Amino acid sequence: MDTKGPKKQPDGSPSAVDSNQKVGETKDAAAGPVPETARVQAGPEIEVAAPSSTEVADSRLSGSTWLLRLAAKSIAAAVVGALMLFLIGVAQRTRWITAAGFSVAESEPSGQSDEGQDKRYICPMMCTPPSTQPGKCPVCGMELVEAIGGGSGDGISVTIEASARRLVGIQTAISELGEMTRTIRTIGSIDFDESRLSTIAAYIDGRLEKMFANYVGVRVSEGDDLALIYSPQLYSAQTEFVTSLDGGSIGRFNVAGSDLAAMAHESLRELGMTEEQIELLRTSRKPQSRIRIKSPQGGTVIEKAAVEGDYLKTGQKLYRIADLTSVWMMLDLFPDDAASVRFGQQVEAEIQSRPGEVFTGRIAFIDPTVNEKTRTVRVRVEVLNFDGKLRPGDYATARVTVPAIPADLVYDPALSGKYISPMHPQVIRNQPGTCPLCGMDLVPTKELGYAPAPVPEQRVVTVPRDAVLLTGDNGVIYVETEPGRFEIRRVTVGPISDAKAVIIEGLAAGEVVATAGNFLIDSQMQLAGNPSLMDPSRAPSFSPGPLELPPGDPVLLAGEAGDQFDRAYREYFEIHDALAADRTPPPVVLNALIGVLARLEMMPPVPDDAQRQLAIARRAAERMDGPLETARDAYRRVSHAMLRAAAYARGVRTAQSLTHYYCPQVSGGGGDWMQPSGKPSNPYGGWDALRCGEVVRDMAVEVQAPAPVAQTPSGGASP
Repeated sequence: MDTKGPKKQPDGSPSAVDSNQKVGETKDAAAGPVPETARVQAGPEIEVAAPSSTEVADSRLSGSTWLLRLAAKSIAAAVVGALMLFLIGVAQRTRWITAAGFSVAESEPSGQSDEGQDKRYICPMMCTPPSTQPGKCPVCGMELVEAIGGGSGDGISVTIEASARRLVGIQTAISELGEMTRTIRTIGSIDFDESRLSTIAAYIDGRLEKMFANYVGVRVSEGDDLALIYSPQLYSAQTEFVTSLDGGSIGRFNVAGSDLAAMAHESLRELGMTEEQIELLRTSRKPQSRIRIKSPQGGTVIEKAAVEGDYLKTGQKLYRIADLTSVWMMLDLFPDDAASVRFGQQVEAEIQSRPGEVFTGRIAFIDPTVNEKTRTVRVRVEVLNFDGKLRPGDYATARVTVPAIPADLVYDPALSGKYISPMHPQVIRNQPGTCPLCGMDLVPTKELGYAPAPVPEQRVVTVPRDAVLLTGDNGVIYVETEPGRFEIRRVTVGPISDAKAVIIEGLAAGEVVATAGNFLIDSQMQLAGNPSLMDPSRAPSFSPGPLELPPGDPVLLAGEAGDQFDRAYREYFEIHDALAADRTPPPVVLNALIGVLARLEMMPPVPDDAQRQLAIARRAAERMDGPLETARDAYRRVSHAMLRAAAYARGVRTAQSLTHYYCPQVSGGGGDWMQPSGKPSNPYGGWDALRCGEVVRDMAVEVQAPAPVAQTPSGGASP
């Protein structure tokens, strides 16, 4: 048989194996002759050729080639994408291209060259804060590019056209001045009201003959029969009582009839007979050897401790009955949250077995100790349960609404000016009286920390939570000072709720802030090398315009408190003179100011509102011991706090002469300060802007002179 020629099919055409061999004969020439393929019988008329070793090798080779080509294309696409991002960043830095609709204010005036200025390099992906040295980003590895803004401006804002604003979805809101609350969320469980639990026990020895409440869960009313007990001891006591009514003697004792009857009557009561049962015996004169145990209250049998036929001992428990018209909800709060709640406060809860349905109750007890294992405080809430929907043992998710700003007095419209039971907080009346449940006198809610009117210090500046950008201890807000112009503002953020955030300092009520798209605004500020969330140190931290003071007349302090108050402002004025002369505050004067402020915080005559502001001033004054710029920055906070304190209280001298000044040219929103009177001496600019300032308000108030004292002829004083 000739194996050199090509094999042919029965119809004369070359076989599939020969055809494949010719196509790949160039590749397989070095591999030697191809063996004859084996024919596999696949049916009566079909023959399938088994693959040769050459075909398997070709298949593996082509698969590996495909994977290598795919990997090469992926690497090439990644390199091209990274190169494009880099070129876009370089183009924006060199102003070849700009973001459509965005105009970023430069941090240097128009016409000023970059020579002599510190260059700032930023990551195109904004992974890290700007750097003063070129190189690669330590996070993503991209080359840092020089930050160059476009156009002239103040360096703290970005302008967005209306078309771009709609495209990127920037939204704004107005900051508000009002009360803010926060919600404490916790979990707990439903439990029995322990004041409505009763245990029914045997008063005498005997045999339990009948149980009328013969299963757990049966409801009973007050006075219902619970069990029937046979007792010879009870029969003897009844016989003695009947005998005493007839004037007889008891055993060896022979006493007056009235005393004997009283002793027998008391003996029956101690053996568990009710007054109704004793009166019935007095009328019938027929002693009974069996006694019926009656329920002392209405409720539900939650425990049955005996069965019919048991022999009982005195004090043995028979039943336990619970009145479920009122239940307790036991909550676990963290100690800081427990310090914010108080007796009588309303609590809302959802029960696991009844989702979507809200139950309300009032706090009846706050545990004075902290659990050593869980580090939580137990809080007991009294909840009315007339419909029986609440079952002891069920889980609850509770919400307690408290003021965001802690205060000694809080305003609650449902409790302010009312009277409440000290044992049952659900009992609230408009007039004094007694509690119908426990008989205790109702107490005024003011004694429990509820103010009769809204508390002014609880009115704070709030913004939507989305308006605040936070990173660590830094918080920034973008304020729309003009249509389309968004200015960065460094703020001090207070408590944050689900929807709002308290701004302690840096923002005034009525300003427009960005709530959506503010991250995009921040990225444009960073690309321009301006202050941003990544580098907020150069952002202003005070709202523009003179400081707004709370309304009302200040309290005139007398005696030691008034003298210390005037001394604090005298030390403040000396620090003002030093800063106006471009000198740091003298350490002796600064320490004297801190010491006086600390004493004023502890003096009872000083109003609480003034003490809070003086505490803020003291903490800010402690940061004035440093360079001149640091002292001036802390001095602005001291001035704000002492201006507010002067709106609440005064000494005699500060009441007669005190003026509020303001300079709009001070960076970061302008500067406020106080002087006794005279021409303005700007403590923020020194000699460069010494006379920059305008009178905001004359804060002097009238001081009534003391009543004259008449002299008597003998030289003494008379009124």
